[in-house]
Amino acid sequence: MNNLEYWRGSITIGSLKFPRFIGGPLDGITDSPFRKLVRDFSPTELLYTEMRHVAWVANDKGGVKALDFEQIERPINYQVAANSIDFIEKACDKILAAGVDMLDLNVGCPARNVIGSGSGSALMADPERLERILKTFRARLPIPFTVKIRAGFKTCNALDIAQLVQDCGADALAIHPRLQTQHFEGRPDYALVAQVKKAVSIPVIVSGGVVNFKTAALVYDQTGVDGFLIGRGIWAQPWKLHEMAEHSQGRVYVVPRDTVLLYALKHLEAMLTYYGPKGLYAFRKHLPFYIRGVQDASHLRKKLVVAESSDEVRQLLLSALGSVPDEASGLSRA
Repeated sequence: MNNLEYWRGSITIGSLKFPRFIGGPLDGITDSPFRKLVRDFSPTELLYTEMRHVAWVANDKGGVKALDFEQIERPINYQVAANSIDFIEKACDKILAAGVDMLDLNVGCPARNVIGSGSGSALMADPERLERILKTFRARLPIPFTVKIRAGFKTCNALDIAQLVQDCGADALAIHPRLQTQHFEGRPDYALVAQVKKAVSIPVIVSGGVVNFKTAALVYDQTGVDGFLIGRGIWAQPWKLHEMAEHSQGRVYVVPRDTVLLYALKHLEAMLTYYGPKGLYAFRKHLPFYIRGVQDASHLRKKLVVAESSDEVRQLLLSALGSVPDEASGLSRA
């Protein structure tokens, strides 16, 4: 299979097929309002939810809002964390009732509060406990089950954990090839990803360091992976998966500045609708990305971050939109 055939192909997870570029989980970023924006550009790509602990979902401690999504956001992979088998069955019942397409267990999160509870990448240092958790999920789930890991916790053991994940019945594996101690710093170990890909027969998805098609192509050449989980690269760029798909086919795809600002406005309204008055503060983390490239962006950013009302933010974005030349309007494709 030549490269063009590969990029035109799909990744098969269980009985389901998806394009190779997948919207990854990013806490506080890839929420329901953002996923709906992604659907304007990518109607069939798989999207992950933000991570939620099974105890939150089972006991309605923060999981309720995470389960509040619209059918247009599907196909969707609901990501959870767990540190024991407690709450797994109850959480799965609620998640399945919500109508998701698959479930993902995060065994890769490096955050201090997550590993402090024994969840996330801390599980890579405790294979016996991880095995019990994996088997409990697999026995409860009638839908595809995926797992996201890292290179390891303090030391690299991704090959052993990947084999365990496969042996416990997971349908696909995503790997971020850095240790927990590295967080998101340093060069990802793609040689390790290539080893994992050769060691298991289930699909392998790479996470980390892929922000555009150029980097995806380089990583594919080094690893032969089946798919790409785009997390930080999709931040405030709901068109990113479509852009990468277009570039993979050798087509030009440019998102003009006025379209970027229009989507900033659309994103603001979606956040206000979903979160209420708190939506403005949740939206602020996206603003620096949307206004990159705008004339006098630093001055506009200073005004936006201190704006105290959604009306003020709206007017500032409209003012920036009004300064964009008419010839920049519309999506450019060739």
